[in-house]
Amino acid sequence: MKISDSKYVTLTYDLNVGEGEERELMEQATTEKPLEFIFGTNSMLKAFEDNIYGLTEGDKFKFTLNPKEAYGDFDDSRIIDLPKNIFEVDGKIDTEMLFEGNTLPMMDSDGNRLMGSVVSITDDTVTMDFNHPLAGETMHFEGTVQGVRDASPEEIAALFSNGSGCNSGDCGGCSCGC
Repeated sequence: MKISDSKYVTLTYDLNVGEGEERELMEQATTEKPLEFIFGTNSMLKAFEDNIYGLTEGDKFKFTLNPKEAYGDFDDSRIIDLPKNIFEVDGKIDTEMLFEGNTLPMMDSDGNRLMGSVVSITDDTVTMDFNHPLAGETMHFEGTVQGVRDASPEEIAALFSNGSGCNSGDCGGCSCGC
């Protein structure tokens, strides 16, 4: 069976980022914890799906996505200083949630949900980075198709009922945008 729309796909891969010899292993999807998703449901980057379309179980793949095909260029305007008091709950800052390096769910003034990483904290200000963690990165994928099958109606319904297309359990490279 070939990878195409509405197929349940299972992959293993290494994701390295960077250029030339300066590549860094960013993520691995292993046989114990593979990437699983339903093809053609906007749960993965279009360029990622374009590179695996038509492959079958056992096929190997190796491709590179530049920033424009992936998460765009790093945008300095997406690093924002926010008043520290907006992070207070009942007049107190929760230091188990608000610390440098942590990623927090946020909402913009239009009610859109987005994720932001805490860059720094001062007495009055929290600097947040709202770029995708892989913005500006060239992504190098190398892996194997572990399985391809028809997605069940229940799997498709679950995908659209909970609003999440990522079944991998984390968002390092799953492209779900969470």
